[in-house]
Amino acid sequence: MLSLLAEQPLEALDLKMKINNDLLREIESDLSLNVPYFKGKENPIHNCWHFCTDGNFVDRIFTDKDDFIKGMNRIFVTVKKYRIVILAFCLMDTHVHFILYGHFNECNRFIHNYLRLTSMHISQRFGEKKKLLRLPVSHQYIDSEFYLKTAICYVIKNAPVGGIANNSYDYPWGSGALYFRDSGNWCSPAWKNPHTAGFVSFGDLHILQKRELLCSRDIDFPDETIIMNGMVFPGEYTAHSIVERIFRTHKSFNFFLCRSKEEDIESKEGILSRLSIPIQEMRQHRNEICQELFQSKTIRTLDIQQRIKLARTLRSRFNSSAKQICRLCGLVHNEVKDMF
Repeated sequence: MLSLLAEQPLEALDLKMKINNDLLREIESDLSLNVPYFKGKENPIHNCWHFCTDGNFVDRIFTDKDDFIKGMNRIFVTVKKYRIVILAFCLMDTHVHFILYGHFNECNRFIHNYLRLTSMHISQRFGEKKKLLRLPVSHQYIDSEFYLKTAICYVIKNAPVGGIANNSYDYPWGSGALYFRDSGNWCSPAWKNPHTAGFVSFGDLHILQKRELLCSRDIDFPDETIIMNGMVFPGEYTAHSIVERIFRTHKSFNFFLCRSKEEDIESKEGILSRLSIPIQEMRQHRNEICQELFQSKTIRTLDIQQRIKLARTLRSRFNSSAKQICRLCGLVHNEVKDMF
């Protein structure tokens, strides 16, 4: 059903999410947006995917605010190259989530190119070459309206479930603050309001500023693109209006956002679903114990047995889930869970 989309030139995909009529018809058909709603009826979904990376593979992808800002801007730069639409996303310090609409090959190319560029940034800033080269990327095909709504809310709930934000609206490194907001109030507290004096347009910047902002020589973007706090406003590359049509009402959106259904996406234990201590605090404890036990400031120097010992020590001292501890120690949960 994406034949028309595949034939469109890249310029037809408006980066401000003013989706052209041909593409809109494809999306409406594939996502059943014009199908009348009947309670209890499952509408089919086509060409929709949930992509995520393995949070146990690396100790972190994004180190600080500057890393996250560049990571957000990198989405804006990268998505332009592919015939896809971003419905929702969340950047966490150890992994990323994207809900994408488009052909699988295009979506897959997008996520791998995004990770390649992110790996280059890590290499340039920290000297860690090819850190994300073998980072596992998983994907799930979304085939029903219920699954799509659940997956979108699961993605934007990652930060609050992990104890990193109070709610999805408060987390600046994802799309959670975009949906069902008044046009003058659709920002996370970390974003400047695009309707106040705190923003600039991309066209207001000179060439060097544009290249520095995007970390790219490709600066062929609309002049009216909104820039806030050194970051491209996420509404420029996230189809939040399409997501609002998927849920139909704010009430429906809140229902899926509030219901506890992580098990619909992952196992009942769930990634970060049982955290009582924020991951930033746990990371600090990990580093202290690593120094205490092995006189090392990083887990990168530890062998597998030392990492298991570190994990057991963390588990005994803190009320944290086995999955989170495995993630902190660079262990694969399914391989070592019996040791806990």
